[in-house]
Amino acid sequence: MSYPNTLVFVDFASDDVNAARKFYSEVFNWEVEDRIADTFARIVPGQNQKIDDGTQGPNGNLHMGISNAADYRPRPPSAPKEPTNLNPGGRGTRAWILVSDDDSFERILDTAVSLGATELWRDHFWTEFGGANASFVDPWGNQIMLWAHLDGVEVDEETHEVIGDAALPDGWTIE
Repeated sequence: MSYPNTLVFVDFASDDVNAARKFYSEVFNWEVEDRIADTFARIVPGQNQKIDDGTQGPNGNLHMGISNAADYRPRPPSAPKEPTNLNPGGRGTRAWILVSDDDSFERILDTAVSLGATELWRDHFWTEFGGANASFVDPWGNQIMLWAHLDGVEVDEETHEVIGDAALPDGWTIE
């Protein structure tokens, strides 16, 4: 294979596309386009991915979707219609969101919880990839992982592991 298969899109399941549109728009300040009424919406985070020097490169940020679990599209007429329900309390979609330098875990988590999400944790650091993280489950059962790099924490560019000790704020957990 001369070029790898690449991820192009992720859908978040919902039983109320319009409520999910409002939720993601308010939590992350994303533009959310209504594409097929009550069935499918496209999340457009906006701008472009940053490159090594911190400026925006030529590639746009990955778009995502919100799909009505009872009517996933595309689906050819011959395809089975089941399952049509949301994941009942087990593991489901887990999406990692890199938090912008001008936003915060606190604002995102507080907004998400005020709109019906369940906070799982905040103020945690994972040495495996050298990043701060927090997490919540949206009202439809999708787990959202918030990710950010902490100032002053050095990470090996090849392995992505922390070099030396990570000086964390008081009260943070680490693994």
